[in-house]
Amino acid sequence: MLLKLVPENTAVDFVSMRLGAFIGSAIAVVAAIAAFFILGLNFGIDFRGGVTIVARDADPVAIEDVRAAVSDLGFGSPTVQEFGDPQTVKVAIAEQDAEDGAEADDQEAVQQAAAVAIQEALRATLGEDVEFESVEVVGPTVSGELVRAGATAVVIAVAMMLLYIWFRFEWRFSVGAITALVHDVVLTLGVFAVFQIEFGLSIIAAILTIVGYSMNDTVVVFDRIRENLRKYKTKSLGDVVNLSINQTLARTFMTSVTTLLALVPLYLFGGEVLRGFTFAMIWGVIVGTYSSVFVAAPVLIAADPRGAFEPRKPEPAEAGAPA
Repeated sequence: MLLKLVPENTAVDFVSMRLGAFIGSAIAVVAAIAAFFILGLNFGIDFRGGVTIVARDADPVAIEDVRAAVSDLGFGSPTVQEFGDPQTVKVAIAEQDAEDGAEADDQEAVQQAAAVAIQEALRATLGEDVEFESVEVVGPTVSGELVRAGATAVVIAVAMMLLYIWFRFEWRFSVGAITALVHDVVLTLGVFAVFQIEFGLSIIAAILTIVGYSMNDTVVVFDRIRENLRKYKTKSLGDVVNLSINQTLARTFMTSVTTLLALVPLYLFGGEVLRGFTFAMIWGVIVGTYSSVFVAAPVLIAADPRGAFEPRKPEPAEAGAPA
């Protein structure tokens, strides 16, 4: 007997829950926007500029000794943490505020000098046999370009999704789909602001993946709604939406669960390099599944409230019944 996480022929009245879902989503979105502007994002070296060095020693690294040695260099407050295993350490120093009138080239020269000084400090602390697995120096010019490129990528992705839904379905469907996408992106940025998780290029990649995942879920539901609108011409839009969500519920739930089965172990055991990316993906799968059911479809109803709960066509008269 096959395992079924979702029973067949479910008849959950999702449409009746739309008001509570709207209120909850609105509160969450407002809170996320507030966190974004008040707390801000914890930009990583990719977006702030600075130096990141990953070093590996033959013996477990004493993190406090490394932190003290790098702090004594006077380049600001370093981030020193174990990276994957006790023998590997990651040292990151974000770019400091430039002096008035300082040129970008001068700031980049300072970052290069900081990278050399940090490597020398690590050799003095860990020994000459220490191996530098990576040395990354990101200047202010490059970091500014990465910020603009990342924001542009997200905006273009959402805009292209809008056009895709508009042409494949109709304007009411596109409103619901884009509302769900914006909902997912805003909540993702908000949770990163609240927990101050480092926000780098890998998180932009995760957000773009979330956009695609959420849109895929939404299209499945919308495709079934469009099919049922043609099939059940006497049902109201609200009844068709309920029927369609229930018909696709098993597929939506199983897709999310199987995706999480891959992401959760990756988050727990994938190391620091993948932790931010996998956290964003896990969060995105959860909110993307939620928004497909409780945001996109209800917005479709809200976009055309007149007659949403009235039969679109009268029931055919029974044979022999008086006209």
